[in-house]
This record gives sequence, structure tokens and C-alpha cells, in this order.
Amino acid sequence: MNNFNDLTKKIISFRDNRDWNQFHTPKNLAISLSLESSEVLEHFQWKTDEEIKEYLVSHKEEIADELGDVLNYLLLLANRADIEIVQAAENKLKKNELKYPIDKAKGNAKKYNQL
Repeated sequence: MNNFNDLTKKIISFRDNRDWNQFHTPKNLAISLSLESSEVLEHFQWKTDEEIKEYLVSHKEEIADELGDVLNYLLLLANRADIEIVQAAENKLKKNELKYPIDKAKGNAKKYNQL
């Protein structure tokens, strides 16, 4: 696979072979995306920065699995909503470039309305 379209087709084939499309409403996909994102967070909860450095190495496969789940649900939701996800990301980046001009945002973690 060399792009998100190929990956999306593979995910849809996996889903359709199991007759799960009936459960993949936008609401359910959004909930699943949020739940899987929370599972990523669980890996880092209560750990210090030093512990996280070690954990990233020792639990790389588990974290990768959770990130894969997040990406899969993201692509399914984008497909269901007829959103071209790469274009959406590029459009959002352009908007963020306007909100966060380099001269104001560089090295600064403040939100755009506080710059």
C-alpha cells in the first residue's frame, strides 16, 4: 500500500467481508475513533517523561496497534462522510498557518487567540 486510498480500500474490504458496515454509522465511527484515541493515552498516563522514553521502546508494538486502530477508524469515518482526508489535512494546515504566523507562534505554545 502506498497511500491512504489503498489503505481505505483494504479496510473497507475487511469490514465488508464481515458484514460490519451496518454498524459503521458516522456516530459509531466517531465514538470508536475517540475510544481508540483514549487507548493511546492510557499508555502514557501517570508516567514521567523519563519513563515514557523507555516505554516507547519496550511497548512499541502495542502503541503501534493503537495508532493503527485510530487511523483505521479515521479513514472509515472520512470515507463515510465523503471527506478526502489528505486534502482535509492540507486545508487545515493552511488555516493553521494563518492562525499561527511564524513571527508570533515560533517557540510559543499559546493558542492563536492569545498570541
